[in-house]
Amino acid sequence: MNLLNKLSSKNFFVFNLVLLGAIFGFSFAFLSFTCTSPQSKSTVKAQENVVTIPANALEVAESIQTVFRAVADKIVPSVVELKTVSVRKQETPSFPGIPFEFFFGPQQPGNDGREFRSQGLGSGIIVRKENNTYFVLTNNHVVTDSNGKPVDEIRIATGDSRDYPAELVAREQRRDLAMVKFTTQDNYPLAVLGDSDLVDVGDWAIAVGNPLGFESSVTMGIVSAVGRTGGPGDNINDFIQTDASINQGNSGGALVNIRGEVIGINMWIASSTGGGSMGLGFAIPINNAKSIIDEFITKGEVRDGWLGVSLLDVDSETSRDMGIEGRQGAFASGVFLDSPAAKAGIQPGDFITAVDKKEVRSSRQLTRIVADLKAGQRHIFTVLREDKSLDLTVTIAIRNNDVAAENGKLWPGLFVAPVSDKVKKDLQLGDNVKKGLVVMQIIDKAPAAIIGIQIKDIITAVNGEPVSDLNAFYRVLREKAGKELWFDVLRGDTKLETMKYKH
Repeated sequence: MNLLNKLSSKNFFVFNLVLLGAIFGFSFAFLSFTCTSPQSKSTVKAQENVVTIPANALEVAESIQTVFRAVADKIVPSVVELKTVSVRKQETPSFPGIPFEFFFGPQQPGNDGREFRSQGLGSGIIVRKENNTYFVLTNNHVVTDSNGKPVDEIRIATGDSRDYPAELVAREQRRDLAMVKFTTQDNYPLAVLGDSDLVDVGDWAIAVGNPLGFESSVTMGIVSAVGRTGGPGDNINDFIQTDASINQGNSGGALVNIRGEVIGINMWIASSTGGGSMGLGFAIPINNAKSIIDEFITKGEVRDGWLGVSLLDVDSETSRDMGIEGRQGAFASGVFLDSPAAKAGIQPGDFITAVDKKEVRSSRQLTRIVADLKAGQRHIFTVLREDKSLDLTVTIAIRNNDVAAENGKLWPGLFVAPVSDKVKKDLQLGDNVKKGLVVMQIIDKAPAAIIGIQIKDIITAVNGEPVSDLNAFYRVLREKAGKELWFDVLRGDTKLETMKYKH
């Protein structure tokens, strides 16, 4: 068989095919072995980074965590959610006659209009139990509508997802506190009330409530400040400031210390973001509420004590002119005629520094102290008058809002301040005003308003006796104005003598 025939034979073809297969298989095996060589194994499994925490540090951190868990377990079941509904009716417009009746027919009598239901949300703290009735402390603004009227419906939602109808027991606007109650045979723990007088800046602060409807939320921070004043409305509270996150729905919830004791009732936040938390939360000290819990439950109202003075926190200029610079207290710019203060001998211009030997730091604090005093009880008020300290015994009366707002009895019904560059700028006084006493405020319907005193008047004399500073003003007011009162004033470039007020 010649060579050509051998190359074209069937056996030779099969041999070549087998040889090619062997070469291809060997090549594939070699490539596979190369790709799985030990050099590539290091890229298949990455090494895990292990964080090493010193044992002593971890022990401390876990101990703190254990404390927070214990506090949450203790207080969360005592904080509930308040769901409120306010019903408002809006009368349907009345269009009698043609064409209204032509299209719609005659209107039916007794048309009460449409009913609108507005929902609200807040928090509360279970503080008392009598038989199967639980009493919940909360904020007044949680259980009132935008007009300050009590809401129409209240429901209590507990942390175990149960829901109960509730009713308003009592409320108090000046402290922004209220109490509601609900009845059940289920068992819920009472919150332990601490002592807010012991709270200090830097203490742990834990806020518990239902922000934006997220029930049983717990946030943590510190006490940022104590004794803060201000806030919404005309409340008389001081406040605990905290950076523990507080949002809408937290109102009425608990601010607790590291022991799980309630030290405050969350009330409001300061925010420049339209209501979002910025770490500026404020709570009413629990001691402000302790004194009225029993009154809420037993009487359904709070009967505040009444002293009968108009109080001011004076600025540095007034303090210097009165000789009380650097002193703490509350300045009585006016006294209600026939009030407990007047009967005890407190007079306009007195600087109240203590009640029953307890130091008074500000007018707001004194207002709160007096509100907590019981009617008929006698208390010692210490006043500073012309560098002399006097102890005066006052018999407190029940505060009557109508009497307390009767400006006609507020004596003398104005507030004056020494002329200063700031006062001249604020009141836009002329360059001819060099010194004297300028009228800063006049109480409507009070004696000063009746005899014609105006803001920006410069008082030069009281009952004909010249006065050049505040001490002289109030001294003459005490000594010369027992039966009647009038002033000499400079109004612009004109010197005037006011009418006389007799009392």
